[in-house]
Amino acid sequence: MAEKSSFSAATGSQPSVITKFGAKHVAYAHTICAYSAFLLALAVGCYTHYYKIVRNEYFGYPDEWFPSVSATTGDRYPARAIFQILIALTSGPRFALVVLWYLYTTRSAYTSSRGFAKFLLVVGILRTVSCGGWVYITSTDDHLTHDITMITYLVCTLPWQLGTIYTSARNNPQALKWRRFLTAAFFTTLPPMIYYFLQHKVQKVPGAYTTYAFFEWSLILYDVAFDAVTALDFQTFELAVVDVSGGHAGAIPVTKEGSSKIGSPEDSISPSFLLGLINLRGYISEVYLAYVFWSMLTSLALLIWYFPLWHMGISGYEAFLLITICPMVLGIRPLRRVMAKYRGVFHILSLMGLASFLAQDPVYRLTLTACGLGISVTTWMATWFEARAHVGSLERSILIWGVGLLVHNVVKMAWWSENPIWPIMHKENGGWNEIGIVLALVASIEVIVRDASSPSPADHDLSEASSPVSPGSGSTNSSWFLAASGFGAMFFALHSIFSDSSAIMRQSVDGYPNYGPEPVPWGVATITALATGLLVSSMRRLTTSPAWYAVGCIGCAAFYCFGGWNAYYGGLALGLYTMSVMPALARALAAHPPFKTLFTAYMVYNLFCLASVWTVAYAFVPGGVYLRERTHWVLAAMMLCIGGGVLNARNQTKWEMQFKKMVQLHIAKSARSLTRAASLFVIVASVLVAANRSFSAVAPAPYHPAEKSFTAAIWTIHFALDDDMWASEVRMRDVIRELELDVVGLLESDTMRIIMGNRDWAQFLAEDLGYYVDYGPSTMKHTWGCLMLSKFPILKSEHHLLPSPVGELACAIHATLDVYGQPVDFIVSHNGQEEDPEDRRLQTTELARIMRTSPNPFVFLGYVVTKPKQPLYYTLFDGGDMNDIDPSDWDRWCQYIGYRGLRRTGYARVSHGKITDTEIQTGKFQVVDNPREFWKASYDRLQESELVPGLRYPSMFRGRGVRGHRYHVFNEPRYFIH
Repeated sequence: MAEKSSFSAATGSQPSVITKFGAKHVAYAHTICAYSAFLLALAVGCYTHYYKIVRNEYFGYPDEWFPSVSATTGDRYPARAIFQILIALTSGPRFALVVLWYLYTTRSAYTSSRGFAKFLLVVGILRTVSCGGWVYITSTDDHLTHDITMITYLVCTLPWQLGTIYTSARNNPQALKWRRFLTAAFFTTLPPMIYYFLQHKVQKVPGAYTTYAFFEWSLILYDVAFDAVTALDFQTFELAVVDVSGGHAGAIPVTKEGSSKIGSPEDSISPSFLLGLINLRGYISEVYLAYVFWSMLTSLALLIWYFPLWHMGISGYEAFLLITICPMVLGIRPLRRVMAKYRGVFHILSLMGLASFLAQDPVYRLTLTACGLGISVTTWMATWFEARAHVGSLERSILIWGVGLLVHNVVKMAWWSENPIWPIMHKENGGWNEIGIVLALVASIEVIVRDASSPSPADHDLSEASSPVSPGSGSTNSSWFLAASGFGAMFFALHSIFSDSSAIMRQSVDGYPNYGPEPVPWGVATITALATGLLVSSMRRLTTSPAWYAVGCIGCAAFYCFGGWNAYYGGLALGLYTMSVMPALARALAAHPPFKTLFTAYMVYNLFCLASVWTVAYAFVPGGVYLRERTHWVLAAMMLCIGGGVLNARNQTKWEMQFKKMVQLHIAKSARSLTRAASLFVIVASVLVAANRSFSAVAPAPYHPAEKSFTAAIWTIHFALDDDMWASEVRMRDVIRELELDVVGLLESDTMRIIMGNRDWAQFLAEDLGYYVDYGPSTMKHTWGCLMLSKFPILKSEHHLLPSPVGELACAIHATLDVYGQPVDFIVSHNGQEEDPEDRRLQTTELARIMRTSPNPFVFLGYVVTKPKQPLYYTLFDGGDMNDIDPSDWDRWCQYIGYRGLRRTGYARVSHGKITDTEIQTGKFQVVDNPREFWKASYDRLQESELVPGLRYPSMFRGRGVRGHRYHVFNEPRYFIH
């Protein structure tokens, strides 16, 4: 007979209900307290401090006439005190509502599973706590904490409202209708609210903040009203206060054995819940190790690139690319088993790739990174090949590998397309290398402990001996070569196009005004497309179908053939497709003998990597002429290989459905559920990153508007890698800011390639210093890049490929800027090499034509490759109707500045400070009302003291200068009449 554990059973008395009341009253109390808090604060604030709370950092009354929520509730007494007291009273009903909804959906209406209801319970509690964060920590107290808690609250609102709608009882249509309406109203209010906030913050539009405030108050009304709807659900739901002692208060119930017993066995933690936590912990650890793998992979080609960059040709270090064929050693079966069984140990060994940043010598750094990557990729492949007879475990590992790429994208987005654990990063330029290594060690140890305490895959559902066809022997109609080439091409596509959220934008960017999407916020859409592809990958009939392959091909064709937005849409479709077929191609790869399959797969990947480089580096590599500007060949071959791999995977899918459909189904379901949650987390994280970057970006504004002057510069920056192989954008930022450059042309700037890490360092400069960006000719135009940063709005721009019949393609940007209300044209250009004189003549002639035919004042910032007073010099300046900034400067070879229709006041040359091997050339100019009178230059000099301070160069660069930057050649700036 079961032992009685309740007090009433022990004492023979019955529980008595002391009182009870409807749960709907909790909703009423919450609604009344919440609305009272906000509305009373608004009334009191307007009555006591109206003019103060409507004023913001830019405008006051009458431009702004309605206060924001934060100004009303957080800045002034007594409104702040009233608000905080009432919000404190709201917290009790708020927590009660969250718990009651959990009980209602799991114990009364039965509209939710326990697991989902617990998730919603956690979200509701976190949302309530974060509300307390932004209420009691105002922006005046701690702006960062206030913003973080506010963003957390908004982010939690999405799953809370959607989850509540999902778990609403369908027999209460009135409540469901109101919830759907209020949720739609809430989230459709967000875009215009953000728009008007940016109009206020960035464009500084009078009255925009008042409009923003109305949207902000609307959110409050919708949010509270959403939770008020629970009153409709709780009409038949009551709370009761029960005296379980039956009138014997104070007594302690005991069991037969004499021990006190309060509660019941159901109160203990469920073993399945603990197992779920362990699975979650393991999933997170392996996702981080997958992120580490993608980080080392994307850094390898970047480190290799440093050496041919300085050798101006093949250096020999390119052989390190072949480190990726290391997994072929898994053909040795005992080694494969050891690496899979002790994978955590090998992941620790691979961390030498992260620790390589400690080596100052670039050669050692490259060597350690390559070795770490070789161990990491081999470990991942060993894990897959040993799990190939267990489709649930294999799918879990493959999905984790894909989520690692998503995390890699979000992290790069947060670091302006750099990766904080790359070997080119360190503390001084924003690296988090030590933290990355510690987290990787923790994750690896977790894997070791979990593997040691868990049975091996062979102990689960299926062993190699029991599978219908022995793994490694292949399956009916399955080709190892198609599997290998398909995986290699897919791996190349993910690495070269989708290892950064802004890659498809920069690889297809166009000129203004049809420039295309910006990395922020549209990087979120890229990440969402990749995450969606990973989520639909389980629909294997769809993802391996010919129709779905056609979608991928059309996306690839649009990505290549169009520019700007249309190309971006094609890139999104290609990303969605590539991620969706990745698990099928990986599973197909693991079904074949490791040695020949892995060797072929990674050789195909390496060949595609080299081919993508050959399309632009043809002038420096053997056989380059055959792939010159033929990216379409590379993309077509990539899609053909993927197509063959998908066809092979489709045949294998049919076979697996016949023989192994139910194998490890619980593991596959768990992995897919965790992947859905991880994908949602990644998307939300990308939204937070984008929001933070948008809000913290500096608005473009010229340095000296009072004088109507601007400083222009030209600088060849060697792909933002300094002389010692460190990322250089932080040091570039410092010198650009100190020189007060308003317009700067940066050459050798296109780093959105596989060999340069798919980086877009210009994002950092633009947001940190406040610039508009013209990226220049897209990556698929096969140039080394020229880029413009401008403090002035870009009215229009054209991207030119200058005539280059023999040598490397020369690029140019011709842009018209709104400089203090006057259109001024700029050219930023990079001509070809000294070895190709005919190319340089044709390119210079074309530049002169562009400048000569423009009616506007003009500034030329270019790399010409000629000495002063040589024929090309005269072709450029005389043929272009331009003035050399200083004809007496004889010590020039590459970089030149020209102008007309402006007053030129200064000229200076600044040393590079080991950021690159090329100096910074700068000129100071003033906009004039009568440009035609300044079409021809005067070279009469002035003393610095004769100019107002706003037209002078900074004094910090005199003498020894700062950080290796100093005025050189003349050792000081030169000043002119005009």
